[in-house]
Amino acid sequence: QVQLVESGGGLVQAGGSLRLSCVFSGRVFRFNDMGWYRQPPGKQRQLVARITSGGGTDYAESVKGRFTISRDNAKNTVYLQMNSLKPEDTAVYYCNTSPSSSSWGQGTQVTVSS
Repeated sequence: QVQLVESGGGLVQAGGSLRLSCVFSGRVFRFNDMGWYRQPPGKQRQLVARITSGGGTDYAESVKGRFTISRDNAKNTVYLQMNSLKPEDTAVYYCNTSPSSSSWGQGTQVTVSS
């Protein structure tokens, strides 16, 4: 069973940066496409960034040019570098496979103040 542990969230002012990390276990990490998802207050969870097993990346329009997803297969870890943060980026951020598995971690809260 997939297990995911996210970290790195916090409170930051608009324009600031955060780097999220997610440690993956339960499958062979390097074979999986991975994604970062977020769930703003009162809204549905959505995919914001994706990285394939080969390192190809894709982003939601709302974060393109500001967020960068990367992976370290030796550490079974996927990262999300978030720059130029906006208040509308406030959400709980989760990682999972892409498409997502049924196993979600606890997420990490990102709050961007204006």
